[in-house]
Amino acid sequence: MIRKISKFFSEINDKNKIYILSLLVGLLSGTAAFMLKNFIHYVSHFLTRHFKASAESYFYLAYPMIGILISMLIIKYLIRDDISHGVSKILSVISRKVGFIKAHNMFSSMVTSGFTIGFGGSVGAESPIVYTGAAIGSNVASAFNLNQNQLRLLIGCGATGAIAGIFKAPIAGIMFTLEVLMLDLTMASLIPLLISGITAATLAYFFMGDTVLFHFAITNQFNSDNLPYYILLGILSGFISLYFTRTGMYVESWFKRIKKSYTKLLIGGISLGLMVFIFPSLWGEGYESINKIFLGEGADLLNNSVFFDWKTDPNVLLVILIMILFLKVVAMAITTSSGGVGGIFAPTLFMGAVGGYILSLSLNTYFGLNLPHANFALAGMGALMAGVMHAPLLGIFLIAEITGGYQLLIPLIISATVAYVTITRFEPHSIYTIRLAKAGELVTHHKDKAAMHYMNAKELIETDFEILTPELTLGQLIYYIARSKRDLFPVVDENGILKGMIKMNDIRNIMFEQELYEKITVQELMYMPEFFISPNDSIEVIVEKFKSCGRYNLAVIDDGKYVGFISRARVFSAYRDTMADLSYD
Repeated sequence: MIRKISKFFSEINDKNKIYILSLLVGLLSGTAAFMLKNFIHYVSHFLTRHFKASAESYFYLAYPMIGILISMLIIKYLIRDDISHGVSKILSVISRKVGFIKAHNMFSSMVTSGFTIGFGGSVGAESPIVYTGAAIGSNVASAFNLNQNQLRLLIGCGATGAIAGIFKAPIAGIMFTLEVLMLDLTMASLIPLLISGITAATLAYFFMGDTVLFHFAITNQFNSDNLPYYILLGILSGFISLYFTRTGMYVESWFKRIKKSYTKLLIGGISLGLMVFIFPSLWGEGYESINKIFLGEGADLLNNSVFFDWKTDPNVLLVILIMILFLKVVAMAITTSSGGVGGIFAPTLFMGAVGGYILSLSLNTYFGLNLPHANFALAGMGALMAGVMHAPLLGIFLIAEITGGYQLLIPLIISATVAYVTITRFEPHSIYTIRLAKAGELVTHHKDKAAMHYMNAKELIETDFEILTPELTLGQLIYYIARSKRDLFPVVDENGILKGMIKMNDIRNIMFEQELYEKITVQELMYMPEFFISPNDSIEVIVEKFKSCGRYNLAVIDDGKYVGFISRARVFSAYRDTMADLSYD
């Protein structure tokens, strides 16, 4: 059977092969999304089925720590690998042009995040399932010996299928891959992404019918009179996004100072348990709380909490909602930093919905307006995705797809755009890319920068030069010139240290004066190059050096030792090849 499949694939062209494999990846990633969401749902339902809305439950104090402990033990003793920050790891794999994601990631993130979130960890399942889908795509590509471009494309197909399968939103899945994973949009990539996204979404409909994460139908159409308030929501969401990014990074860095994993577990588990006990809406992903806002039951976010009796007081409700808004990102960061597994996708949507609800409730309560809470919650979700993930199109199309229509397209575009513009004035990178950007490993849609990032400077070093020593005479130098194919001659000492270099043009006027052959030494003719580079310099640095100095060749020196030369022509040739590779169609 395997031989027949192998023979079949060897006989079809690359384009059709990618189409078939993108369908397979869509099926697998869509199935993984369905399995994870149901696992989380049933675990959470089993643990909380006996809770009463009017009374707090002390189980909230223990459940999150138990979930994190289970996840931590699985990672420590079974997986034995770091599986946190799934989306950032995918970006790192793409940036390093490795492309291969370990096989265990096809299930490890699902299992661990299932326990983390099912037991109340305040994170989302989307990042783990995207990591799972990307791992599926990577391993399928490796199994069929695909090249780097095709492998990268199937990673994108896996991510697209994961998002499409969770939200039944294929367009949003494609937007996630294009904006967040920064895969280039060409016809060669668009069709496989569509195949994968549609396949996963169709599979989700087959298993779950019309049931979706958000139960919402638009009853209040867009009113142009509310346009200024959607702009205000965009600005507010931009600053909330900045708070989200900075606070999440700070909490994570604080936990990194703690070396012992069980100490992290105790501190994080106790802190998270207390927060969930006081504010039960911080439990899990938060989609149930979002649905309550959509159904006009925003006050029910205080159910099961010590504040239940004050839910009818709009002033108290607003204060508590603001506290929930600011604590959600803290709870999220504590969950992942103390050993749990999960992502930022669901917390972003939760904070966006709560932020939109807070704004509309405040304006209605204190200024006598009649703004639709659900519409502002939806616009807030899209705006916060645009701000936190720097993905305005993803925010717009995801919300448009899950509402079943595009009636709110204008306020979505306005809020998302304003939020994106607002945060980029303070933070140029998304929460996914900020670590890679600091390490100088980020690949973006900027083709020129992407090409230079993928180029390896060490591969461009040329070493076929005749090496001289300072004590050689001019006569001996002529011998080296005669057998060399180059017009540059590095001069090094017995330790390999570069002492200078000689250009043939500089000695052309004395080359044939034999009376000077024994009188002049290389040391008298050489000069130390003013401009040189290190073998560890990036292509961006090398290109800038060529641009500023105007030279055609630069010496490569490693701690004073001669390594070789890099020529402007070779860099340009490699750049053209890399651009052609990136533009593979």
